[in-house]
Amino acid sequence: MIRYPNVKLNLGLHVLRRREDGFHDLETLFVPYTGISDCLEIVTGEDYSRTLASLKERYGSLAQAVTPDGKLMITIARREGVDWDPLKDLTAKAYGLLAQEYDLPPMKIFLEKRSPVGAGLGGGSADAAFALRMISALAGLNLADAQLAGLAARLGSDCAFFVYNTPMLGTGRGEVLEPWAIDLSPYRTEVFIPEGISVSTADAYRGITPRIPAKSLREVLSQPVSTWREELKNDFEETVFAKYPALSSVKERLYANGALYAAMSGSGSAFFALYKKD
Repeated sequence: MIRYPNVKLNLGLHVLRRREDGFHDLETLFVPYTGISDCLEIVTGEDYSRTLASLKERYGSLAQAVTPDGKLMITIARREGVDWDPLKDLTAKAYGLLAQEYDLPPMKIFLEKRSPVGAGLGGGSADAAFALRMISALAGLNLADAQLAGLAARLGSDCAFFVYNTPMLGTGRGEVLEPWAIDLSPYRTEVFIPEGISVSTADAYRGITPRIPAKSLREVLSQPVSTWREELKNDFEETVFAKYPALSSVKERLYANGALYAAMSGSGSAFFALYKKD
């Protein structure tokens, strides 16, 4: 089974308050973006992989690991190299999470990591959510979306969004989701990923001051796109720009090039811009 986990963009992101559990309450609109995707293949037992030969040819060195019980083998390919333990990848954690509750057959995961790491696009979260659905199908569990979303939320705050993969207003840690109708078809969306800058979530939160905005995200999103430049904010830009001043100039360039709206996605460092279609 092969799927292509896409990334997400955040239209607005407010950090409202710090919670007693150490997390923060947020409000954001998650929007799927299919212009960037990973390639994820999962097979059972000794089934043949349709992607492995191609990965070896194109990447040469692959990161591979097997769980101590031998039930899961994971292979990861990435142009920049894999600097994390494959068994700690969220796709492997997805298998482990399901294995805690269900009798899963042995499986092999092959992940071609094409989405950037530390860019605020949620590529790892997408991989996890897609893996949960694929493993559920391969094991004959056929879990409902609500069940998958509940499991995904245990893997990461924005993982549950990718179960539905449609515009969703996210609150709580980002795992409380509400469908949100939005029509971006009149606009062309472009994503820009600065080279050499990877922003950790911890860095983005460091020094941030939670606050309740004068207008809720719901109010701002209901306004014309022409008002978003002044009113649709990503609170992480303040702390991230302070540490990486070059990112501020990226946003300025996007507006100089005619963007109607431009913002950092999530905790950065990727930006996206909306342009009026010709």
